[in-house]
Amino acid sequence: MTSRTRLCFSIPIIYIYYKLREVFVLYLTGTPKHKLHYRKEVEMRTTLQEFLLYLIFLINLCILTFGMVNPHMYYLNKVMSSLFLDTSVHGEERTNFKSIRSITDFWKFMEGPLLEGLYWDSWYNNKNLYDLKNSSRIYYENILLGVPRVRQLKVRNNTCKVHSSFQSLMNECYDKYTSENEDLSDFGLKYDTEWKYSAPSINSPWHWGFTGVYRNGGYIFTLSKSKSETLNKFINLRMNSWITRSTRVVFIDFSVYNVNVNLFCIIRLVAEFPATGGILTSWQFYSVKLLRYVSYYDYFIASCEVTFCIFLIVFTTQEVQKIKEFKSAYFKSSWNWLELLLLVLCFVAVFFNTYCNIQIFLLLGQLLKSTEKYSDFYFLAYWHIYYNNIIAITIFFAWIKIFKFISFNKTMSQLSSTLSRCIKDIVGFAIMFFIIVFAYAQLGFLVFGSQVDDFSTFQNSIFAQFRIVLGDFNFAGIQQASRILGPIYFITFIFFVFFVLLNMFLAIINDTYSEVKADYSIGRRPDFELGKMIKKSYHNALEKLKLKKPETDEDKKSRKSRDLAEQARREGFDEKEIQSAEQMKKWKERLEKKYYSTEIQDDYQPVTQQEFRDLFLYAVELEKELHYVSLKLNRVMRKVSALQY
Repeated sequence: MTSRTRLCFSIPIIYIYYKLREVFVLYLTGTPKHKLHYRKEVEMRTTLQEFLLYLIFLINLCILTFGMVNPHMYYLNKVMSSLFLDTSVHGEERTNFKSIRSITDFWKFMEGPLLEGLYWDSWYNNKNLYDLKNSSRIYYENILLGVPRVRQLKVRNNTCKVHSSFQSLMNECYDKYTSENEDLSDFGLKYDTEWKYSAPSINSPWHWGFTGVYRNGGYIFTLSKSKSETLNKFINLRMNSWITRSTRVVFIDFSVYNVNVNLFCIIRLVAEFPATGGILTSWQFYSVKLLRYVSYYDYFIASCEVTFCIFLIVFTTQEVQKIKEFKSAYFKSSWNWLELLLLVLCFVAVFFNTYCNIQIFLLLGQLLKSTEKYSDFYFLAYWHIYYNNIIAITIFFAWIKIFKFISFNKTMSQLSSTLSRCIKDIVGFAIMFFIIVFAYAQLGFLVFGSQVDDFSTFQNSIFAQFRIVLGDFNFAGIQQASRILGPIYFITFIFFVFFVLLNMFLAIINDTYSEVKADYSIGRRPDFELGKMIKKSYHNALEKLKLKKPETDEDKKSRKSRDLAEQARREGFDEKEIQSAEQMKKWKERLEKKYYSTEIQDDYQPVTQQEFRDLFLYAVELEKELHYVSLKLNRVMRKVSALQY
């Protein structure tokens, strides 16, 4: 075959290749190439604008949330907890509120550490610093608001069923606390409020304890401004058996305010008396900022709240327009579901914030007026904590949404592609994993539940499995509970879950990631990368401001060549392969310019031997690319046929 004949075959191959590439693009998008490029530019610009707008929203939300939290909250809680929880009874170093186990210990705490912690009579040199008739100042800096309150809840007698064999031995039976079993009748001396039942308030939230959920109300008494009067009150209650066998819980509530840091600390100490006997203690320390707008920084946070509401209106309008435009197709994207979830959380946060501010405006003044009565700040703190939790969840999902924009990056796109591809395998693995975890959890609950705290309930047993996987386990307790089943349980769980299942999970992720990385290495990459778009916009802005010289076509080609060479070095290619690829690219561009840009004519000019060699090598490369395009077209056609049937 002569050189002229081979050239006649080579030029149609070049022409067919480019036509096939255009047809392939039209088949996938239905859009001409120049329009597709314009659409990509518009999409890139729109995505960049959305990202910058969302970045401003996220910064505003971070400022708003961090403005709500004060490091002094932790220190105030720590100081109060150390005073009322860790202070021991005088003469008994091991007896404090945490270690209370009997009614005797409880009264020792009430007449000792609690009384000493609530009433600070004087400075360390026994000099008075302020008028004690108005208020007590804990640690000299925290004003005790009103007076503390103590209340208990009881259950009625004969609320549980006694077996016939023991009915002759038992004439009293007190079941665990429920609202149906609660005792509402007066008892004891019956002449003061602590012996008479007080109906619960409608607004006050219930308390979730270890052995029950307790409502407000009960048998209540408030302490006095005088330390001696309060001590006499405690002695009188102890001598007249205010705490009985029917008592199920005792609450100690009081609130303090630290003007130095503008924080309220609402304290609740809880002593539960379960039906099994003994006492279980728990506590709550809530440091909240109820006076929101005091300093200039607080007003800046208020402006951030207004900005947050404006962003919320804008984002809601955008999502409504998208739903109207795409209709049911809108709900097929997981990012759209995340957007809706974020909007719902934002609206809930706005509702909680508005409700808290209204309640503070209505109740705070009344609570601060009466210094001789108990000031119930627990209600305000309760809803304020809920608001903090909602805003914390909101900002968590707000950060997760960042992945929507950075997923256009190559690395992030690989991550999302890996997770989307292996989701079916992970779901199947999760079913198998949780079957084994639940089986071991029930086994541990039944075998060790009566002796080991980690397995005391079925829920604790489930979480104990995950703690064992992470290396946090109490093997000595398991072995002591059952010398035979304990080691067998532990060894088999470690083998099946730690050595088998977790390695299977890692193998699924690793195998899928290898496939995705292989696809990206042969050209399957994101249509555009947001980082490159930001960099391009930055250079364009510098050129418009005349801070940088415009980049010529030669500069663009050389820069692109350097970027490709640098990428090839990162992927492990040696210098010879990189130089060979650059040389092939040069003669490929030269041949494209010479043969493809001009129309095919009948009078072919003779070619030199070097030109024929270059063109022949180029035809070989085109044959490889055509083969790759053919495989891709066949794969697409098979998928289209599968969708049709």
